Amino acid sequence: MAEFSTIAIGSDFVVGLDQFSVTGAIHIGAPTTQAITPTKEGLQFATKPAAKILQAQRSGWTFNKLAPYESWESFSSEGRELWHKYREIARPEGIVRVALRYVNRLDLPLPMVDFKEYILTIPDIAPALPQSLSGFFMQLHIPQVDIDALAVLNVAMVPPEAANTCSIVLDIDVFRTETVAQGEDDLWAYFEILREKKNHIFESCITEAMRRRFA
Repeated sequence: MAEFSTIAIGSDFVVGLDQFSVTGAIHIGAPTTQAITPTKEGLQFATKPAAKILQAQRSGWTFNKLAPYESWESFSSEGRELWHKYREIARPEGIVRVALRYVNRLDLPLPMVDFKEYILTIPDIAPALPQSLSGFFMQLHIPQVDIDALAVLNVAMVPPEAANTCSIVLDIDVFRTETVAQGEDDLWAYFEILREKKNHIFESCITEAMRRRFA
């Protein structure tokens, strides 16, 4: 991991930070002692401005793209190149998890009669209770049997960024932890399958009225 630097991954990444895990122990006795042990787990790199973030750790590798967004083709091509550099340097023994995650903020207009005018995956309130919500968090684990994967959906209300709106986060994480492809071509072909599944989940969760707000 010492060789993994901004020079190794490319000039776009100009900020590098060490990442540590910390374990602590308190021993009761005479006298009481406390031990805190930091362990370096990897490195985090970011561009300026921080539109891209790369984490290269002993336990894994992640590549994130923040707004403004670009095409999937551009993102996946750069990701594959960065993964190849990580794999050459870190030489992981095997891949045990492959995942694709999209965090979407949906801004719904106010006033609004029903969330389901715009988003279909939303908490249902018992009819005998007041039907208004000032906040919520919901997590769903939905097996994707056709691709041997699991989709985890987090849906939550968050503070709005614009007046007269209600903001909902639709966080879609699709991953596989069994019989993960190890070869480069098979691995990246599976990312394409995960992306198609993510798109299907997203489109299934929103209404035509929500789609018109993207136009």
